[in-house]
Amino acid sequence: MTAKVTYESVEVGTELPVRSFPVTRATLVRYAGASGDFNPIHWNERFAREVGLPDVIAHGMFTMAEAIRVVTDWTGDPGAVVEYGVRFTKPVVVPDDDEGARIEVSGKVGALLDDRRVRVDLTVMSDGKKVLGMSRAVVRLA
Repeated sequence: MTAKVTYESVEVGTELPVRSFPVTRATLVRYAGASGDFNPIHWNERFAREVGLPDVIAHGMFTMAEAIRVVTDWTGDPGAVVEYGVRFTKPVVVPDDDEGARIEVSGKVGALLDDRRVRVDLTVMSDGKKVLGMSRAVVRLA
């Protein structure tokens, strides 16, 4: 695949489409099975509270994966991502109800780099709190 967005079509400040991703307890159970991460803080409310958390929390890597979808959907090519990193700042708390939580992601081009690459800065929020800090991806555009 090749990125569908061209380097010439973007500038610093170009905004990516905002996305919202639902997260329920069922989502966490499925992710635990796929990833092999069965830490009880991700599915057992009693355990999560015993270790000082407000409730069950989403896996950090799951949160990262949902956030980068904004970039891969924008470029049209997951292979366009050449670097990606975040700092975990707050957990995504997932209540035991029919709605769960939402991860809200916005992004914009933060820098134009060499070799047709751009840095995309992401803002990742849940329940009004920033859950990932320094969330940045470098992507190679067409």
